[in-house]
Amino acid sequence: MRKIFGAMVALALVAPAFTVPAVAGGSKSYATKPAAEAQTIVAIAASNPDFSTLVTALKAAELTDALSGAGPFTVFAPTNAAFAALPAGTVENLLKPENKAKLQAVLKFHVLGAAIESSALAGKTLTSPPTLQGGTLAIDGKNGVKVAGANVVKADIRGSNGIIHVIDKVLLPAN
Repeated sequence: MRKIFGAMVALALVAPAFTVPAVAGGSKSYATKPAAEAQTIVAIAASNPDFSTLVTALKAAELTDALSGAGPFTVFAPTNAAFAALPAGTVENLLKPENKAKLQAVLKFHVLGAAIESSALAGKTLTSPPTLQGGTLAIDGKNGVKVAGANVVKADIRGSNGIIHVIDKVLLPAN
């Protein structure tokens, strides 16, 4: 769990020096630092204001250390707008200390224990390896890349411990 979320933050920090290709619409630039200064997924996320809600959630769930670990991870990282699209009160409720286990499950559902580039997803329909939460994600790469119904809007943000794919929707596990 900790490795997955550390990887998510690391990807956010690597973004200041390059632009990630758009996968399913959108042309927003996620800046990263030069590759020589590659950071963890957690560090990358923490350096990008579009991931502030994600980073707040990772901290509340105590997953930043795990996702800052060696990895490799693939993090499907929802933007602030994706969190804002959830029903009113959802994020606030998940951030309550008594809901920490549920928040951890939601966040771990966004992380795979392997680094998977978008090129491995393009043109294919498949089921992901298990998420850190234990479930799997339906991936449709035939027309852009969709993960459990969420569009990958930026792909292949590389961190020292994995890859971040930016998504436009928060993924919710069935359990």
